[in-house]
Amino acid sequence: MLAPKIPDARLLSAVPYLRPHAAVADIGTDHAYLPVYLVREGLADRALACDIRPGPLASATGNIRKAGLEDRIQTLLTDGLHGVEPFAPDHILIFGMGGELIAKILSEAEWIRSPSVRLILQPMSRAEVLRAYLANAGFAVLGETLSRADGRIYQTICAEWRGTIASPAPVDLLVGKPDRQPNLPLYKELIEQKIRSLKKIIRGKETAENEDPAADRELLAALLARLDELGGAK
Repeated sequence: MLAPKIPDARLLSAVPYLRPHAAVADIGTDHAYLPVYLVREGLADRALACDIRPGPLASATGNIRKAGLEDRIQTLLTDGLHGVEPFAPDHILIFGMGGELIAKILSEAEWIRSPSVRLILQPMSRAEVLRAYLANAGFAVLGETLSRADGRIYQTICAEWRGTIASPAPVDLLVGKPDRQPNLPLYKELIEQKIRSLKKIIRGKETAENEDPAADRELLAALLARLDELGGAK
C-alpha cells in the first residue's frame, strides 16, 4: 500500500469546508489525488471519483488501487454530475474548470438544491459567472479561501442551497466579499491583478469601434475603492 500523493495548496483549500464523515464526489478528478488523500487521512468516509475522460479515470482507478482504498472510493465515467445522485454525496467538489462550465454542471443537477449538499468549487476562470449563478439559483456562499499554486491565485468558494435569491455587487462577484477572506494580503494581491487586467481591457475598448468601457470603468473604480478600504497596495 503506497502513501498518498499530497495535493497542492489549491486542492487542500477544500479541507476546511468538509463536514465530519463526508461523502465526497470529486468531479473532474483527473488522477484522484484529492479523494485518495481525503479518505486516507480520515477527512472523508467515502468518495466518488468522476471524470468524463477514460484515460484520467483509468489513472484514478490505478491510484485508488495502489492506496488500497477500492472499498471506500468508487469511480464513475460521466459528464458532470450525471449519474452521481445514487452515490448520495453530501459534498460536491469541482476544481480545475472554468466558472461557466461549473455553473452549467450545477444547473443540470436539480438534486443538489438541498441544504444537505455542500458545494466546494474552484473556478480556474470567470469566477464572477459562477458567483452570479450561485446567487441567482438560491445558493448562499458560506466561505471563501484564496491559495497560491504554480504562480497563480485560486479562489475556492463553499456554498449551500438556501433558496434565497441574492444580487451581489459586480465587485463582489469578481473577487468575493472581504469579510469572507482569511488571507487579506493575498486578497489584496488578487484585487491588484484584476485592476491590471481591467485597465488593459478598458484601453482596448477605448481604441476599438462599437465598444463601451463604461461598465468596466465602474468596476475598476469599485476595485480601487475596495483596495483603498483594505489599506492600499501591499
